Amino acid sequence: MATVKCSIPKGTRDFLPVEMARRNYIFDTIRSVFKAFAFEPIETPSLENLSTLMGKYGEEGDKLLFKVLNSGDFMDGVDFQQDYHKVAPQICERGLRYDLTVPFARFVVQHREQVQLPFRRYQLQPVWRADRPQKGRYREFYQCDADMIGSDSMLNELELVQMIDEVFRRLGIGVVVKINNRKILAGIAELIGAPDKLVDITVAIDKLDKIGLDNVRGELRERGLSEQQIEALNPVFDLQGDARQKLARLRELFAGIEVGLKGVEETTELFDLIGLFSLECEVELDLTLARGLNYYTGAIFEVKAKNVSIGSICGGGRYDNLTGIFGMPGVSGVGISFGADRIYDVLTELELFPADLGQSARVMFVNFGPEELKHCIRCAHQLRDAGIATLVYPDAAKMKKQMDYANRKGFPFVAFVGESELRDGTVTLKDMTSGTQETLTVDQMIERLK
Repeated sequence: MATVKCSIPKGTRDFLPVEMARRNYIFDTIRSVFKAFAFEPIETPSLENLSTLMGKYGEEGDKLLFKVLNSGDFMDGVDFQQDYHKVAPQICERGLRYDLTVPFARFVVQHREQVQLPFRRYQLQPVWRADRPQKGRYREFYQCDADMIGSDSMLNELELVQMIDEVFRRLGIGVVVKINNRKILAGIAELIGAPDKLVDITVAIDKLDKIGLDNVRGELRERGLSEQQIEALNPVFDLQGDARQKLARLRELFAGIEVGLKGVEETTELFDLIGLFSLECEVELDLTLARGLNYYTGAIFEVKAKNVSIGSICGGGRYDNLTGIFGMPGVSGVGISFGADRIYDVLTELELFPADLGQSARVMFVNFGPEELKHCIRCAHQLRDAGIATLVYPDAAKMKKQMDYANRKGFPFVAFVGESELRDGTVTLKDMTSGTQETLTVDQMIERLK
């Protein structure tokens, strides 16, 4: 058999035990905050029907969907000389999910008899995007989502901001939460006389941080906006002051533009609610924030880490009729998604992971031979029952080999059971940091290790 080169697809990664311990630290932190706000867990399949996924993420998003070939004789009768978009539905009926929100909307409609509205769900699962891999951007990555559906209340948006603040407070990451409203963007499109170009405007200005203002203007020209319309955006880009001052100015600019005024009203209410609390994160109104996904209709959020050059590490927004696509109109939802992989990169760069996360065991028993091993096994059983992660070295190898293993694994304690300990029913416990040793009963050992 030929030798196969060991490799994985670009944009994917293997995770070593230490990395998994750190990832689980992130997942457990986020999950604990979700549960504190009374969200319930669900899961959806990795594969969704393309009819579920297509048309929900905009033209650019649809291009990044991983499509899965049909099994069996899927190529029978396929003419590959046809246009790809005509051929694709014949050979691909399913795709890997692009995000967790659209599948969630499908889930709510499909299980409408089992879920009670308003419904609050959280979901921690991988998603896939056929994007160009680069720092902080992967083709397979985890999203950690929380959504409320079936309620229009601005309390939901407030709680999302509170959860963002709490997650990053627990992780020790300083962040800025940027907020905007798609109705404000729709009002801007009307203000410059281009209401039919809302999607083009949002897609372009959503790239402002990445490509700069001049390039955004160039893209707007390519998307069919006139020089006059592009110039009319300047008052929006140039707005100064805090959120209240910007909203007051927008209220003047939007005189007679109903959708824009509604966006200002919603955003004012949200900032008033946020003002009732003392948050550790910074919260700002960013009128250039657009969020490229087409299904957003109201408040939108994006979170950036301070002191780290990386993209957004959390984002989300309000979607008023995503379930309507699946036959259940008039049900509004709002949610956020934490990007676990980018959060991992931020914690790594800022050296914020707890030092003991890589420890698979709190204590390792050295193996001196068959008789001593029996006593070690009994002791280990008691320690594990007490919630202490314990390892018994499986082979009666040389002491140096066993101690080298304990050092490389970073175990805080090593336990010895020799002739005297076997006779007295005790254990000698060595602190690997200080080098001190003490002889204890198992019960004393449990107290010491706890």
